[in-house]
Amino acid sequence: MSTTSLPRAVADRRQAHIGLSLAAAIVVAWLAIHVTGIFFWRWSVGTVPIAVAMVLVQTWLSTGLFIVAHDSMHGALAPGYPQLNRAAGATCLALYACLSYATLLPQHHLHHRHAGSEGDPDFHGGDPRLIGWFGQFFRTYYSHGQIVRITLVALVYTLLLGAPLGNIVVFWAVPALGAVGQLFVFGTWLPHRESDEPFPDTHRARSARIPQIVSLLTCFHFGGYHHEHHLSPGTPWWGLPARRRALTDSRQADIRGS
Repeated sequence: MSTTSLPRAVADRRQAHIGLSLAAAIVVAWLAIHVTGIFFWRWSVGTVPIAVAMVLVQTWLSTGLFIVAHDSMHGALAPGYPQLNRAAGATCLALYACLSYATLLPQHHLHHRHAGSEGDPDFHGGDPRLIGWFGQFFRTYYSHGQIVRITLVALVYTLLLGAPLGNIVVFWAVPALGAVGQLFVFGTWLPHRESDEPFPDTHRARSARIPQIVSLLTCFHFGGYHHEHHLSPGTPWWGLPARRRALTDSRQADIRGS
């Protein structure tokens, strides 16, 4: 049975249960790599390939932390539990890169209100090139306050807890920067860039034609199902494939009925 056929309260509880369970799994996995890599990792020729694999997984998990927080900004992480929803989102952003939930929340809603046009903080502002657009994206979401918070955490890790600075760079900074690239390319640039293919509607967003597993691995479905997200912001990341199927079935039913 789909969530759309359930009573709203039951559907909300089911969505919150699934969303929080998946969020907890992402956070636990991220923390396991973070703590192991920063505080217990010992470098040798044999451990280098393992470290590379850990960094790649941690980059994907860091993207997941941001996507969980993104769901919470739309009330989609734990619908019906606003305080829990906000606390989980703020925690994920803090773990990911000491980002401020209160700062990002209004900016993201401006993106939905003015998607792909002036007034959208994610918009390229007349510069459609990837590098120029990324520069604006980075400046929009990364602040001096965040850099201060990251520095303070790094000082605690090194001076009080004895973590090697190199481990902090490899297992926290590199995955965080890699996740910025994933979020920008697959979650902003490709879905909202202008091209020869017109946008399907006024949301000025398109979905990538990629397999579902690739959509999951690149940006937790925010590349492969970005248009569906703009059509239904209350749908969580894990529900976007089902939302596309529901929208397709609805359109086909309308065609048959016309």
